[in-house]
Amino acid sequence: MRPTARPGSAALEEGWRCLGNRSKRRPPADAVKRGAAAVSTFEEMKEPDDQDTDGEKSVTSKSDGKKSLRSSKSESRSPVQEDNTFLEDDTDETFNEGEGSYLEEDSDEERLEGSLSSFQYDDLQSTTVPQQTPAPAVEEAEEEVKKKISESFFYDYMELASMPFVTLDSNIPLDLLTLVHSFGYDCRKRANLQLLDDSIAIYIAGNQLIFLNLKTKEQIYLRSSSGEGIGVIGVHPHKTYFTVAEKGSFPDIIIYEYPSLRPYRILRDGTEKGYAYVDFNYSGNLLASVGSNPDYTLTIWNWKEEQPILRTKAFSQEVFKVTFNPDNEEQLTTSGSGHIKFWEMAFTFTGLKLQGSLGRFGKTITTDIEGYMELPDGKVLSGSEWGNMLLWEGGLIKVELCRGTSKSCHNGPINQIMLYEGEVITVGSDGYVRIWDFETIDTADVIDETGLLEIEPINELQVDKNVNLFSMIKMNETGNNFWLAQDANGAIWKLDLSFSNITQDPECLFSFHSGAIEAVAVSPLTYLMATTALDCSVRIYDFASKTPLAQMKFKQGGTALVWVPRMVNFTGAQIIVGFEDGVVRILELYDPKGLTIFAGRKKILDADIQLKQVFKPHTACVTALAYERDGEILATGSKDQTVFFFEVERDYKPIGYINTPGPVCQLMWSPMSHPESTLLIMCENGYILEAPLPTIKQEEDDHDVVSYEIKDMCIKCFHFSSVKSKILRLIEIEKRERQRELKEKIREERRNKLAAEMGEDGEKEFQEEEEEEEEEEEEEEPLPEIFIPSTPSPILCGFYSEPGKFWVSLGGYDSGFLYHCEFPPCDESSDFKEQKDEPIDVRYLADTEDNPIQTITFNINKVMMFCGMKNGAIRVYVLNQNDPSLTSLVDYWHFNMHDNNYGCIKSIASSFDDRFLVTAGADGNIFVFNIFSEFMLRKDMKAKVPSPRFGIETEPIPEDIEDPKAYSIENARRKREHDKLMKEVGEIKAQKREQIKALRSEFCKLLEMNEKLPKHMQFKRTDFDVDSQIRAEMHRKTAFKIQQVEKELAWEKEKHELGLMKLKNRYKSKPGDDYEDPKDLQAIKEAQVYMGDFNLKTAPDYKIPEHMRINAAKKEEELGHLDSLVHGNKRHMNKCILSLRDLKVAVVEEIQCLVEELKNIQLTLHISKHIPIPKIPQIHPEEVPEKRFQYDEETLLNFKQQQMKSNDEKSPGVEQTGSGGPVGGFLKLSSGKDGDLTTRDSISRSSKASTFSLDIPKCLEFEKAEPTDVELEIMKRDEIKHVYMQQYLVNRIKELVVTFDAELRLLRHQKLKLDTQMKLSDLHHVTLFQEILLLKNFEKQENVLQERVNSLDKEEQYMQWKINETLKEMEEKKNEITKLQEQEKALYAGFQAAIGENNKFANFLMKVLKKKIKRVKKKEVEGDADEDEESEESSEEESSLESDEDESESEDEVFDDSICPTNCDVALFELALQLREKRLDIEEALVEEKKIVDNLKKEYDTLSKKVKIVATNLNAAEEALEAYQREKQQRLNELLVVIPLKLHQIEYVVFGEIPSDLSGTLVFSNHALRRLQERIRELQEENSKQQKLNKEWRERRKQLIREKREMTKTIHKMEETVRQLMISKFGRVVNLEALQTLSVNTTLEELKIRKLRKELANAKEMKMWEEKIAQMRWELMMKTKEHTRKLYQMNDLCIEKKKLDSRLNTLQNQQGNAFQGPREADVVAREEVTELIQLQAERISALKEEIALLRRKGGLILPPIQSPREKEIQPADL
Repeated sequence: MRPTARPGSAALEEGWRCLGNRSKRRPPADAVKRGAAAVSTFEEMKEPDDQDTDGEKSVTSKSDGKKSLRSSKSESRSPVQEDNTFLEDDTDETFNEGEGSYLEEDSDEERLEGSLSSFQYDDLQSTTVPQQTPAPAVEEAEEEVKKKISESFFYDYMELASMPFVTLDSNIPLDLLTLVHSFGYDCRKRANLQLLDDSIAIYIAGNQLIFLNLKTKEQIYLRSSSGEGIGVIGVHPHKTYFTVAEKGSFPDIIIYEYPSLRPYRILRDGTEKGYAYVDFNYSGNLLASVGSNPDYTLTIWNWKEEQPILRTKAFSQEVFKVTFNPDNEEQLTTSGSGHIKFWEMAFTFTGLKLQGSLGRFGKTITTDIEGYMELPDGKVLSGSEWGNMLLWEGGLIKVELCRGTSKSCHNGPINQIMLYEGEVITVGSDGYVRIWDFETIDTADVIDETGLLEIEPINELQVDKNVNLFSMIKMNETGNNFWLAQDANGAIWKLDLSFSNITQDPECLFSFHSGAIEAVAVSPLTYLMATTALDCSVRIYDFASKTPLAQMKFKQGGTALVWVPRMVNFTGAQIIVGFEDGVVRILELYDPKGLTIFAGRKKILDADIQLKQVFKPHTACVTALAYERDGEILATGSKDQTVFFFEVERDYKPIGYINTPGPVCQLMWSPMSHPESTLLIMCENGYILEAPLPTIKQEEDDHDVVSYEIKDMCIKCFHFSSVKSKILRLIEIEKRERQRELKEKIREERRNKLAAEMGEDGEKEFQEEEEEEEEEEEEEEPLPEIFIPSTPSPILCGFYSEPGKFWVSLGGYDSGFLYHCEFPPCDESSDFKEQKDEPIDVRYLADTEDNPIQTITFNINKVMMFCGMKNGAIRVYVLNQNDPSLTSLVDYWHFNMHDNNYGCIKSIASSFDDRFLVTAGADGNIFVFNIFSEFMLRKDMKAKVPSPRFGIETEPIPEDIEDPKAYSIENARRKREHDKLMKEVGEIKAQKREQIKALRSEFCKLLEMNEKLPKHMQFKRTDFDVDSQIRAEMHRKTAFKIQQVEKELAWEKEKHELGLMKLKNRYKSKPGDDYEDPKDLQAIKEAQVYMGDFNLKTAPDYKIPEHMRINAAKKEEELGHLDSLVHGNKRHMNKCILSLRDLKVAVVEEIQCLVEELKNIQLTLHISKHIPIPKIPQIHPEEVPEKRFQYDEETLLNFKQQQMKSNDEKSPGVEQTGSGGPVGGFLKLSSGKDGDLTTRDSISRSSKASTFSLDIPKCLEFEKAEPTDVELEIMKRDEIKHVYMQQYLVNRIKELVVTFDAELRLLRHQKLKLDTQMKLSDLHHVTLFQEILLLKNFEKQENVLQERVNSLDKEEQYMQWKINETLKEMEEKKNEITKLQEQEKALYAGFQAAIGENNKFANFLMKVLKKKIKRVKKKEVEGDADEDEESEESSEEESSLESDEDESESEDEVFDDSICPTNCDVALFELALQLREKRLDIEEALVEEKKIVDNLKKEYDTLSKKVKIVATNLNAAEEALEAYQREKQQRLNELLVVIPLKLHQIEYVVFGEIPSDLSGTLVFSNHALRRLQERIRELQEENSKQQKLNKEWRERRKQLIREKREMTKTIHKMEETVRQLMISKFGRVVNLEALQTLSVNTTLEELKIRKLRKELANAKEMKMWEEKIAQMRWELMMKTKEHTRKLYQMNDLCIEKKKLDSRLNTLQNQQGNAFQGPREADVVAREEVTELIQLQAERISALKEEIALLRRKGGLILPPIQSPREKEIQPADL
């Protein structure tokens, strides 16, 4: 029963209780777990020796902790015998009711694809153990049955594959939906395209693995086992197996056999959430996997045994890829976000480990690495985000590879790098495939500091525009070089990389949407569907025949799509699409075969799309489109918070729009069953609106409307308020109420039982127990608090239930329920934002707490509700007919199809006849399902494409709106109205101006009439003012506006002033025409010295560089260095010989020990089994020359005998026994004691080091007896052992001899090489000595020449310094002269200002000021007057004021300046006299400064002449020195130098032969030759570059000249304008700078007065602070004295404390003497402890004897043995 009251009513509480009962129903995931919990009769198979490594857990331990669908299914998998029968045990009958509802139906299994249902299974080599066995017995049994997994063992696919969930006790069939076809492709998933053979490709589509036949385009599907998605796939190198790495909680890796598609192996516990990449090694016996977030675990598997070999964490960030090195399977590489890591499987002391080395980028920017490749020599070539290739060696970047002119190898990231047939192939996101030379890359190295090396590709292929290649895989077609390419923009390409004349163009095999599918719509008439996505395309599919028909591209991505209903377009040929820029387009679909004209068509398609109409109602993306139920009105919703209405019949004429409180997410018109047609508008932020049908206005009423906004529409609003916390609270209350009732019932039963058994006593006992229980009862936990999320939960979807009521699904906190809501009455005065509404009813949705419903649709008769979930699952609820309240929303069918992480279902739709269901997800997949029906579908069913309208081919295509900034309909209307309004305003302004102009002309006429009147009758000008304040107000406003403009332009003014100042400074610092940049000069000098100009030393013009000049001292140093090198090499060789000699001694000692051991062994063997004993090598006396003077008594006796024999024979006979070398081999054998240099220590040491030790049997003194069988066996074993040891020792001796001989040969080779070097060094030594003798002859004269050059150079530097100082002083004096002249000008300007204007005595006062008088000065001043006139600069620097003074004297020489004229200001006269004195002082100072400048000029000229002379002498001296150096070099060249050369080093041949005369040859190093060749190329490149720069700078110069001309013209124009303005304002051209100088600066004078006052105040303040400082110094001195006195006191106290401490220590030592020595108590205690220990020892011995007696058979039990101590104590006790 549906409640009808609000949530606060009792009816609603009853609804909550019903909901609480329903909420107990088990969620689908839990049900699936229980449904798949059938326990298998076989345990997981392992090898007997296999152990869990790297934290791996057994299946038994995981089954308790992990309750996921995966783990429960893995326990239930049972292998199948060859007879296809299942082995069952007793536990198979323990299923709960309904748990095996879908697992036991054979009919469901038969509906799988034929290739998956006809598996053949082999035998499993194992036995089974019943599960009723107790736990210890089970463990023991498991240990017994663990054997190697049989190669013929396979798992059952039906038990592995994920199955749909169906609620228990429901009649919903498992095959309610059957996958028919997939039209999508997750093109942005890594490695999502693999090849199994020439025609079968596989890729992941959500929870399916799709097998695509490239020839027939048929699809076969393989379901995931976890039901939570597939992470990655991989293919075995032999194409016989492929891996499917799942996603989920601790997912599996399932390895299938191909082509049987049977599950072969399952790898468990390799990661936590999902796999990112898998890869087989080259031989295919190992598999590497890497996990995704959060663990990124790298695992190496022995996949055939299902065992991990190694496991570690790959990295802390996302890992993209892991691969084996094909040339070294012990090396792996991983790459990912900002890293690349190099791995190696190495044996350590703890076993086999994975050791990783992180690649260090160094100076290169860190980058994400998608593609890389291992080179055969261990280096790795990787890509980068900016398109260059990085060559890694030893964990570091060896070189970065780019194309010529530093262009990147690809314009964007390199996604894949491969090595194929000796060529490197790179695949880039720019759509290019480039081929590179492998040898060039393998040998690449850095050539400069940039770290870049430029290479060019051999070939390249551009697949197409707008192509983003992600990966490629080779097709195994013999004779062809075809590749399949994965395009991240939604395509699969077939590429021909043969690069020949018959190379085929790239072929697009399949085209898909790229990225999330935004919307899907189904034709109302046939089996056609349309889709759109953000990849800017709209596509049409025939899902009945599984064929894509047509597509159309646009500039913006599509966001909404609806198929136009039949009542609008009867043929069902139109679709309407909304785009992200707010544009809505109507497209028309037709069959082009029905057209009558096919001009220019090569291939006729099955369908085509044409743009029919386009309009832009919104400014943001269109999110919803809906046709009114009668097809009269179209409503469009957008994220710009508007809903626009259009009149369909009148070519979609705009009606108007309404504003919404939030972004619109769904629009839905009320169905036919409702009395009124209303629009349900759902906003993302929790608002749901209901708008009535808008009123369609007549055309004549539409002209005066300014905006399309509809303001008078009565809109109902429902603002959703969260009630989930209230629901949870009511459920908790009901739960506690039930628990309380249950407790009361139990308590009442116990009371009745006690009362019946015990009567009144029972009642008392019950009361006591009740009191105890009340005391023990704890306080109840508080109920869940009411919670309302701060951010409203987003509305996902909804639909009408009844008029004014609707159901809605929400995400976020409020997910998990369907909410039934009712609109409140329409209130136009209420505010939507303040409104809070609660639903009237709810329906619980199982397992949707974090997985809300994203979209909902119904079939035709409303009995099935299809839901698209957030995790990509499809849920189908089976409803009762006519159930708007959804009371039957209980039973459902649930199945995961799209990707669980990012495959949210965006749109879902059923076909027109309810036979098909189509889903589109954010993972780019489009699935078509067959809805369960009693009618079978025909296999050849095909959709009918609408026929084209008559004349469609001649209709003009409307102009499309491609500009995303184009005006929307509303903005266009507002713009039109604005333009219209502005036009009207402009016309009004023009009318007002005409009126003003007429009034002005009339006013001028009145003024003229007024002037014609007599004077006494004329009006004043002010009489014409209507109001005088009006004019004043106008002036005030004008002044204010001017001030505002000045403030606004202040920044611009300052900016342009600074720019002008900088420009002036720039032109001031402009260098001269002959200026040369010091940097350029330094670069030219370095180029001349270091750029490899290899002139021959024998050339007559050869100039010896400064750093290459040689003298006798340098040659002696070089000779000493050569001697030290020779000595070092000889010393090293001597050490090597001695070490080899010591090795020989050690080897001889070891051989002697081995021979002795061999002899002992042969004593125990029969003579027939003896092996010849190797002879012991000899140590010759010449090998140990240091022992020549060591002797003993035997040596002396031998020597004496030889002397006597020599005296007798009188002829010396010396036996020659030398070996012919310093170190002999093992060619001579030892004889006697001469060669036996071993010692007892060496023999014992070798015997201890021997691996085996033998026990030599000793002769027994007993009589020989016949050996027993055991003894014979022992003797036989010993004989075999001795024979083996005999052979082992002989082989060991031979090994030692061979090893030493090899070391000797190696040393001999080194000795010969050293001898060659020594001979060369001797020759070089002779050459150096001859050069020293020659250089000493030249040394004296060279020193004389060098000293002369040095002295002249110093003299030149000193004179240059003097010249610089003179110039500096001259510049200072010129500055002083300029300052004096400025003072003189300022003096005249100040006096002129003091006189003022219109002063009649101005000329007189000025004459007084300028008069020249003779002052009493030194005579030298008068005598130098003539010299001043002769100076060159006197005429130029003489001021204009002085010239005026001379003219005044010539005009009027006689006037009296001693008397002030009458009426003349005396103060001005006195001021003129004072300023005249100042002027005379300035003039005298100017004369002095000019004299000094003239003297400095003379000194500068003299120094310049001297510098030229010194420079000439210096050049001559340097030339003489250079000539002498050249003569010395020629003499050095005449010395003969020996250079040994090999024949291949001589490249001077004549007719293919080496000439007999090599005098014309040149010895040159290959390195220097390569440098010269490289320099030639560098110069050519530099020349071309400089030519290019020269050309550019010439063009720049021409441009600057043109600009200069233009600027000159502009300056002339501006100067002319300024001149005209000056003439118009001042009447003449005025020097503004001089005018500014002559004006009195009042501000400066005020500042000077303020400065004086401030100085006075500062002086007073400084005096005050000085007094304070003196006071503080005195206080500091007093404090210091007091502190010093206290320090003295503390010192006295410390001395006294020290004395007291010493006295105290003396007293303590004296008192402790009495306590020295052992104490009596300690002595007594020690004795007692000793006695106790002895007693315990006696007891122990007695107990041991008693134990020994008891152990004997028949032993008598005697009383315990007592120690003597106890015997002594016992009588005493009695």
